[in-house]
Amino acid sequence: MFKVFRRWWAYLTAKLSSDFNERADPKIQLEQAITEAQEQQRRLKEQAANVIAHQKQTEMRLNRAMGELEKVGANARQAVLMADEASKGGDQTKATQYTVTAESFANRLIALEREVEDLKSLHLQSTEAANQAKSAVQQNSSALQAKLAERQKLLSQLDQAKMQEQMNKAMTSLSETVGQDVPTLNEVRDKIEARYAKAKGMAELTESSVEARMLEVEQASINSEAQARLAQIRSQLGLAPAEQGQISSAPADTTPTDAPGTPTTAGETPGTGA
Repeated sequence: MFKVFRRWWAYLTAKLSSDFNERADPKIQLEQAITEAQEQQRRLKEQAANVIAHQKQTEMRLNRAMGELEKVGANARQAVLMADEASKGGDQTKATQYTVTAESFANRLIALEREVEDLKSLHLQSTEAANQAKSAVQQNSSALQAKLAERQKLLSQLDQAKMQEQMNKAMTSLSETVGQDVPTLNEVRDKIEARYAKAKGMAELTESSVEARMLEVEQASINSEAQARLAQIRSQLGLAPAEQGQISSAPADTTPTDAPGTPTTAGETPGTGA
């Protein structure tokens, strides 16, 4: 029973994960991945800082121990010299005291030498660890920069994919029937073309009908009467008849002419002055 329940739980978990991945926004998931990478970089830098700090502390202890070692060595040598001088001067008490002091400095010198050796070994290890930590931080920083650049590329591709999906949806809606109450573009085009063809046919029938011919004849008669009246007016004004389809706009000649039957004097030519 427990085995069946565990299998069912695994199946349910996988199904929920699949549904979540299908419905989740890739842009948000991408931001989550980048945020996790940045948090990992922060933790790595903190760990590297601790390693480097330990290396620095070891280095300071080593320097301090080496300084103490040099000081104790100098004191030991000084105590030996002072003990030797007291012994040569015949002061055995001071010679003994200086000898004991020199032995104390010697013991301290031995302990410091061991401590310095241990610190040197520890410093070497901590330095190597610090270099590895620095290298790890640098490598992870480069990987983070690559992920940031990849994020920009993926976001651009995501925007292009959304735009292409919208275009595909729009193109699909243009070529398929939306519903029974909404006509398609092809149906509207056919309807408009049918109305246009019917209107053109009615126009052709109207132009070829008897009424249209009668109107044309009446219009021609009106135009003929207008042309005759214009010719009469031009004749009264003494103008030359207008050319076919053209009305002259030149002013009329105002020079008086001899009336018919007017006598002329001898030696004069009709129409000329004396």
